[in-house]
Amino acid sequence: MKISPFKIGLILIIIGIVWTVIIFDETGKKYDAVVLKESSSFQTKQEFSGIGIGYFKLYMPEFSGEEVFVQILDTKDNVIQEQMVQTKMSVGYFDFNEDGKYTMKITNIGKNPINLKTEFGNTNSQKMFASGIMIFVGAIIIMIVSYVKIKNYSIEQPEENIS
Repeated sequence: MKISPFKIGLILIIIGIVWTVIIFDETGKKYDAVVLKESSSFQTKQEFSGIGIGYFKLYMPEFSGEEVFVQILDTKDNVIQEQMVQTKMSVGYFDFNEDGKYTMKITNIGKNPINLKTEFGNTNSQKMFASGIMIFVGAIIIMIVSYVKIKNYSIEQPEENIS
């Protein structure tokens, strides 16, 4: 039984995606749910080690135009990222380069209480390099096979002088 290059590319992409999902699922994350009253703040801390990319995700289930202000603080309480969030769900990324506890501080700047669900953690992007290359190689194989098939495909044209 002969396996086509298209199937090989598709298998590489699927394996790479599953591998990436497993790596991301194994990361350290912290989940919280909180109701923020007007002008109140909420903080959560997460331990990070090494050098990498961290992320935060905010979700407001009953969103009706509220605004929150998010700050990410490093181990010395310096602001490394800040963002105004005005959407139902928002994801932000930041770089970290030293070991220690990083803080996510969320402040309600609106006039109504906000029901908020948060996720704060590490993406483990350093470990995703091999799976990313596998997905890239699979995609290149599929593009090359598709190009060759399209290039060799011809369409019959009707004759112009039909009477």
